[in-house]
Amino acid sequence: MISEKEALRQKFSSEPDRYYRVQLFDKLGFVRKQCVNCQRFFWTLEERRTHCPDTTCQQYEFLGNPTPKKFDYVSAWKSIAEYFVKNGHHEIKRYPVVCRWRPDLYFTIASIVDFQRVESGKVVFELPANPLIVPQMCLRFVDIGNVGVTGRHFTSFCMIGQTALANAEGYWKDRCIELDFKLLTEVFRVPKEEIVFLEDVWLGPGAFGYSLEYYVRGLEMGNAVFTAFEGTPNDYVEYREKVVDMGAGLDRWVWLTNGTPTSYDIVFQKPLANLKDKIGYLETAEEKEFILKYYKLAGAIDVEYFKGKDTIPDEFLKQIGIRNTNEFRRKLLRLQAIYAVLDHTRTLLFAISDGALPSNVGGGYNLRVILRRAIDFARQIDASLDLGEIAYWHAEQLRPMYPELAEHVDEVRKILDVETEKYRATRERSAKIVESLVRRDVIVGTEQLIQLYDSEGITPETLIKAGLNAIVPPDFYLKVTQRHMTQRHDEALKRSFEVGGILPTNLLFYLNRDQFEFEAKVLRIIEEKYVILDNTAFYARSGGQEPDHGTINGLEVVDVVKFNNVVIHEVRDLKTSAIKESDIVNGIVDSRRRNLIMRHHTATHVVNGAARKVLGSWVWQHSAFKDEDMARLDITHFAHLTREQILEIENISNEVVRKNLPVVITWMPRTKAEQTYGFRIYQGGVVPSKEVRIVNIQGWDVEACGGTHCSSTGEIGLIKITKAERIQDGVERIEFVAGEAALRYVEKQESILLDSAASLETPIDKVAASISNIKQSEDLARRSLKQLAKRLADVMTKEIPDKSKKVGGGLLLYISSPTLGEEGLDSEYHLTVGERLTRQEPRIIYVAIFNEEARPRLMVFCGKSAQEHGLNAGILVKEISKSMGGSGGGDAHFGQGGILNIPSSLDNVEKIINSNVKVPSSPKSE
Repeated sequence: MISEKEALRQKFSSEPDRYYRVQLFDKLGFVRKQCVNCQRFFWTLEERRTHCPDTTCQQYEFLGNPTPKKFDYVSAWKSIAEYFVKNGHHEIKRYPVVCRWRPDLYFTIASIVDFQRVESGKVVFELPANPLIVPQMCLRFVDIGNVGVTGRHFTSFCMIGQTALANAEGYWKDRCIELDFKLLTEVFRVPKEEIVFLEDVWLGPGAFGYSLEYYVRGLEMGNAVFTAFEGTPNDYVEYREKVVDMGAGLDRWVWLTNGTPTSYDIVFQKPLANLKDKIGYLETAEEKEFILKYYKLAGAIDVEYFKGKDTIPDEFLKQIGIRNTNEFRRKLLRLQAIYAVLDHTRTLLFAISDGALPSNVGGGYNLRVILRRAIDFARQIDASLDLGEIAYWHAEQLRPMYPELAEHVDEVRKILDVETEKYRATRERSAKIVESLVRRDVIVGTEQLIQLYDSEGITPETLIKAGLNAIVPPDFYLKVTQRHMTQRHDEALKRSFEVGGILPTNLLFYLNRDQFEFEAKVLRIIEEKYVILDNTAFYARSGGQEPDHGTINGLEVVDVVKFNNVVIHEVRDLKTSAIKESDIVNGIVDSRRRNLIMRHHTATHVVNGAARKVLGSWVWQHSAFKDEDMARLDITHFAHLTREQILEIENISNEVVRKNLPVVITWMPRTKAEQTYGFRIYQGGVVPSKEVRIVNIQGWDVEACGGTHCSSTGEIGLIKITKAERIQDGVERIEFVAGEAALRYVEKQESILLDSAASLETPIDKVAASISNIKQSEDLARRSLKQLAKRLADVMTKEIPDKSKKVGGGLLLYISSPTLGEEGLDSEYHLTVGERLTRQEPRIIYVAIFNEEARPRLMVFCGKSAQEHGLNAGILVKEISKSMGGSGGGDAHFGQGGILNIPSSLDNVEKIINSNVKVPSSPKSE
């Protein structure tokens, strides 16, 4: 069965004049042919050509055979940009590689993604200019294992994005192909006979189109996609304004003009030279010749060819005439490691500069995978290599194209250092595991490989280097990262409502923030519980802000949600009220609650800006929550917040409050807002509408936000951070109070301090010192008690067997509990007594019920003879603790757990033990 893409390709190729023929082909005499190898159709000026230019059908003929005019990476982009600007295009800056404007993507995977937005589940295109050209850096992680091996795979690459809408300002396929052809022939001086166009299709989420890939000497230079259809191949309509999406890898264009063995040699030209010089890497003339031969073959394959066992098998090397395969393999593996380190480090430079952090969740896991891979390769090359220094080399080479990288390189180095140290600690723990696997000479399968990488950070490369027989699937890193990919934004409501035919609700709080009373018409009543009005002053739960409360015709409004731009009010006792559809009702919003939440929401923006100022530019809002009594802000950060950092964030936040900065709210077209303020506006997530509401705390923070806000920061009053904790890898939570809630919090803390001072009979300023003295005294007393407990345990161990109660099977039961007068005994005492007793008296069952740190606890010990009678301490703990409202477990000898309360009667304990006693079976006679 053929795939959807192949079916589309066959459909479009069956009507070539409609979909693929362009004016240039007729003008210059291109002929359409079918490949004798793969059966795909292509257009060429060579009458005798029989095969298409795809890598499966044609080798790289440009390696060692460059075009007449050479370019380096930066000069190639400058020439391309100048050409398109001269031909009516607007040159725009790259978008971030962290794709914050799409709810379904972590990273920008293609230049067209810059201009795609999702509205009501549909992909729409918004261009800041038409036509345009952009040097878009893209991140892709599907070919991690191929990086360095094939000479052409990257995890990050610059896509030359040539984009146009097919209208009076832009153009369609004829002009697109003409421009691209002239760029090749006139700017890059490629002979026209060497350019071959291959028919293809592009199938994306919610949109698709036909395309012409163009090749030179077997190298794909670009893919001109003509996005004409919206929907799926089975259910679609034509776009009213079709989109030209030509994407070309800048690395390919530079590579073509230089003919180097790999694209890395020219793309990473200066960093590569620096790295080779640093580690003293040299190649003989013969080695250079063989490396060129190797990559001529490797360019047409990937790691799947090697079956995951050995990246460069002997038979492959012998094809290119290598005699000493072991020596050459070592040289080549070292070179491939160099390439991988350079690629991975550049990707991390872009990602971290744009606000992403390596972590164990979502897109951050991709970054951690390549970072740890880069660390491993760097250690193989030279243990003294510093990834931060390599990132600096990249930033310097790319400064003319991407000057912002140099601004962030120090922060990038800091994060790379932190992650490197984390990985060092992980490697130390995992070394023993690798040694154990080697000793046992196990064959490590795919599932175990993934588990070892996931839980211990052990890479397949590490296992292979250690001599293990590891079966590495070609897509190993893709399999690993997919397990950590979760949907970025979950905007789905817990339930849905039928709101068909209802116009969007008119939101009065946007027109007048201080309007708390209004009249409205009832449009629909749902389930005798929910009311839909034509307009409302009630804010619906959104963007982490909790909803307004109040009344409608005197009935309590307990919740407000928005579904498809329709506001739905949950009203208590609606069923028994007189309200019906078409009525005019009176709504009153709880103004005090609104004002409390409003201050917390504005404070969230202030604290977010302060955290970024204190910690670094990588800080982004991960999520937020604002209610009347508190707020919390989750931020991206690589380490736990220190007490000093928390105080600094709080102090800076209150400084912003004291400055009384204006909070200016405006509505702007989404594209204009992005161009004006950048993508920092998307702190609260994706905005699914063409118009965005910009909340600008002037001189401090600008965000796209739909919440309610103060008119100036002075209205907040006070911000007090109450708690900070790590909630997941790479995410720190800051809880705080603002305004009236902050005053209540301070008053409560003061009251606690006054009560503490009174209890300690000391002045307030001496409380800390007094507590410290008490703690020292407690520590001393605790040490003394431990000594006494040990002495008491010595005595009790001798006395308990005589005081024990006989139970079934001739066993002995002793219960220690406050109920029986044994108070003040701790876990250390009971552990000592239990262990000694069961060694001295194998028939004993020792049950300890006691309080420790105000929590009732349970312990059970079973001697060897008791175990032979079927008693298991872990099972007894489960049953006894369950009867006391708790839980626990353990093994046959020892079990422990927690209970709800210490019971006044212990009869049930004895019943449970007797019910578990079994008579041991007699040994069989000979």
